[in-house]
Amino acid sequence: MSDHDGKHGGDLVAEFLAARGVRHLFTLCGGHISPILTGAKRLGIRVVDARGEATAVFAADAVSRLSGRPGVAAVTAGPGVTNSVTALKNAQMAPSSLVLLGGATATLLRGRGALQDIDQVALVRSLVKWRGRARRLADIVPLLDRAFTEASAGVPGPVFLELPVDLLYPEALVRQLYGLSSEKKPRGLAGWVERALIERHVRRLFAEERARAGIAAHRTKAPEVRADRNAVGRAAALLKRAQRPVLLVGGQATLRTEALGALAAAIGRLGIPTYLSGMARGLLGREQSLQMRHRRKEALREADFVLLAGVPCDFRLEYGRHIGREASVVAVNVRPEEVRKNRKPRVGVAGDPARFLIALAEERRGPDRGPWLETLRKRDGDRDRQIEEMAGQPAPPVHPLRLCRAIESAAAEDATFVADGGDFVATASYVVRPRRPLSWLDPGVFGTLGGGAGFAIGAKACRPDSEVWILYGDGSAGYSLQEFDTFVRHGLPVIAVVANDASWMQIARDQVAMLGDAVGTDLRRTDYHVVAEGWGGRGLLLDDERRIDAVLAEAKSIARVGSPVLINAHLGATEFRKGSISL
Repeated sequence: MSDHDGKHGGDLVAEFLAARGVRHLFTLCGGHISPILTGAKRLGIRVVDARGEATAVFAADAVSRLSGRPGVAAVTAGPGVTNSVTALKNAQMAPSSLVLLGGATATLLRGRGALQDIDQVALVRSLVKWRGRARRLADIVPLLDRAFTEASAGVPGPVFLELPVDLLYPEALVRQLYGLSSEKKPRGLAGWVERALIERHVRRLFAEERARAGIAAHRTKAPEVRADRNAVGRAAALLKRAQRPVLLVGGQATLRTEALGALAAAIGRLGIPTYLSGMARGLLGREQSLQMRHRRKEALREADFVLLAGVPCDFRLEYGRHIGREASVVAVNVRPEEVRKNRKPRVGVAGDPARFLIALAEERRGPDRGPWLETLRKRDGDRDRQIEEMAGQPAPPVHPLRLCRAIESAAAEDATFVADGGDFVATASYVVRPRRPLSWLDPGVFGTLGGGAGFAIGAKACRPDSEVWILYGDGSAGYSLQEFDTFVRHGLPVIAVVANDASWMQIARDQVAMLGDAVGTDLRRTDYHVVAEGWGGRGLLLDDERRIDAVLAEAKSIARVGSPVLINAHLGATEFRKGSISL
């Protein structure tokens, strides 16, 4: 029934992806998209099949963040698309350029009750920058070109392209499935009319196929956004007068991966205290003297100049209330609607934060900020000593701060950290210091749980020889622990640490204090290490603080020889993050 030698729409998709330099295609198999997967494999694109569609999309998201180019995922029709919704929204809010290819029912059967037939294009409308639907074989290449362009142009984001199943399989097979290859003659006039209509439809599907030689030529380039020199000049004038400036840099500043070196150098030339968040963590390495990590709220309240580079005044800045009312605020954001959200800036720029900072650094620097820098550095040091003291307090079986401090010491210099959890991840953010740019992957402002395995898969795709750590909460681990099977099958030796406190602690800590009831937040000290071994990986139990260093060393050794490994760390209760609920 199949034509193994003939080219088909799946091959066209694969050839386009290969011409665009796509090296990985993330997926969960389905009959609607099988020709894409087989075509990609034949052309040397690594097909990484996960155990959930959301994981595949999270993996593509990670590739986008780490490479600066659109990541690509393919999912089957109906539930395959709906299972991708959370990951799509997360990519939209990040923002990450991502191309999602969705299978769909045959063009002739739309709206007639076919298997998994829903209006997918309408479903994803609010989740993507652009959406399209191929109706003929000749549509595939132009629509793919449009999809890649839209994903990267302006504000990056996810796009969706629907590819009906009868455009992806060989024409001979499609004719057979539609009954056109049968030698049996139709019965009656109605039968002949039906056959003629189907024949005309199939001919239209496969007519005017674009020459494959032209695929590489489809490379529409997104326009570059230059820094607004007038806005740069006004910001420079405000900065020159400032005695207590503060710079906040968010993940948007890392969207142009090729500019990260220039960006870090520009921040160094600006010479002002800098706080990094999200994907910007690690931008300045571990020891840059301008980088501050603690007591940001106090610094913002005392600052007379605040530059928000890709950081909106949302809940993370208490809707702008963290910033003193007299401070001169400069806001640069790729999303125009974020520039003035909750706080009107003195200078507002809708554009690329990295370009703005690089241009600003070319201007003259202001007065000596030595005393201001020393004040903030002292606060950082005081907070570090507080954390060290708290880590020394008893919290059996394992103190979360002690575990995080040990991870910080044990992780390799090329390590990439994937954050998937609430309370434990927030604790780790105080202690674990990303070593280099693009070495911290978290969901971002959406606060999504469940992205850990997908982000780790994408990170390993981009950095196969580097250590990749997943910092899991025991609640968040439940979303993607099955992906240990994917790690094993595809040879992805990640190190996963599950912070097992038998609770949704991020919620429980304040829920119990405010409402007096832990309902819905209690979990069990589940044997997550045994679960990982059931999927073919390795598992280690850490239930004694005295073994922290030994267990981490063993996990690193296991990963070095090619096996994914999970550490099930039994944590004790602390008051470290009491009162930290976010709404």
